[in-house]
Amino acid sequence: MNLVYKITAFCTLALVAQAAMVRSVGAQTQFYRASPDELDGPPGTLIRQEQMSGAPLAATAYRVLYRSKGLNDQPIATSGVVIIPAGRVPPEGRPIIAWAHPTTGIVPHCAPSLAIFFFQQLQGLREMIRRGYIVAATDYPGLGTPGPHPYLVGVSEGRAVLDSVRAAHNLARGEAQKRFAVWGHSQGGQAVLYASVIAKSYAPDIELSGVAAAAPATDLGALMRADIATAGGKNLLGMTLWSWDRVFKAPLRDIIYPEVVPTVDKLANVCLEGIFDIEPRKAVGNLLQKRFLRVDDPTGIEPWRGLLAENTVDLTPPAMPVYIAQGMMDDTVVPSVTFGYAKRLCANGSLVSLTRLPDVGHGTVAMKSARDAVAWMSDRFAGLPAPSDCKKQ
Repeated sequence: MNLVYKITAFCTLALVAQAAMVRSVGAQTQFYRASPDELDGPPGTLIRQEQMSGAPLAATAYRVLYRSKGLNDQPIATSGVVIIPAGRVPPEGRPIIAWAHPTTGIVPHCAPSLAIFFFQQLQGLREMIRRGYIVAATDYPGLGTPGPHPYLVGVSEGRAVLDSVRAAHNLARGEAQKRFAVWGHSQGGQAVLYASVIAKSYAPDIELSGVAAAAPATDLGALMRADIATAGGKNLLGMTLWSWDRVFKAPLRDIIYPEVVPTVDKLANVCLEGIFDIEPRKAVGNLLQKRFLRVDDPTGIEPWRGLLAENTVDLTPPAMPVYIAQGMMDDTVVPSVTFGYAKRLCANGSLVSLTRLPDVGHGTVAMKSARDAVAWMSDRFAGLPAPSDCKKQ
């Protein structure tokens, strides 16, 4: 989730990366709005694209608007970015890697494709381009495109990821293979795990080779209970309540004090894209520390309990190789929850490669593990046997 990007994690990320995303001054344009007629077509087909500048290593990047399916199977448009390497195309075509981003916000103007420094935030991008992979990076529904964004709603994220791969395949016009891998951080970790769960039924026309996730949001209820006492945790819970109030009609006013509603509304409109967003979110988080919830534990109350269970990641197919990186200093996606999920995958017959990163927190875990994750995905494309750390669990 960045179930999960606590304010401290963002401070660390800003210091280490030295460049974080900044909201685009131009915000949304008509590019992101599709008419009903434009929505007509198979998921993953392109509505429009426009070239972007700034891609590294002479790659060509396109902002894309592509067709997908909403939570009620209605046709929707989803935006994102596709990056195609320069140079000779291999005879067998280029594999695709789908990147699923961590929390950037829950309103349309917080879409990563609108950020000035988008390419710097896509972890492992240079290595993926060097290896000749096409990269597809979805915004998720309701970011870029009209909201509300179904925040931490697994099926919505998973479909957006899979359809971004289809969009990349369609855009590359013969340069792309059917094979792809998925790589995501936090909220994006939840997204890629969900994509693997539904891939065979939702997108049988493309071939998933492996799943790589850094600090994935797996058991939402457990993670929220662990985070709820902190200002950062209240930020994330407030975002979830605001989104699900609109997406599922789950009334947030039943569990938060009425006078706090304007504060949560303000929180919902602040993006998590860069250093300029840290102070506004700190200020809101401090307000929520003083007064917020009317109940002790919203995760045990319906409809929230059922929604959290519904959006807790199921087990991936046993034949699907999985790479998981977890920072041992992460107090947002706590290690015990990630390790519990990995243990269940192992018991279900999955081959799980688990990387523990000492002295690494939530904000930098994807950056610290990106090189290993890309190397692991490359081995899956090469058809090498997947390693497993399950005997160590």
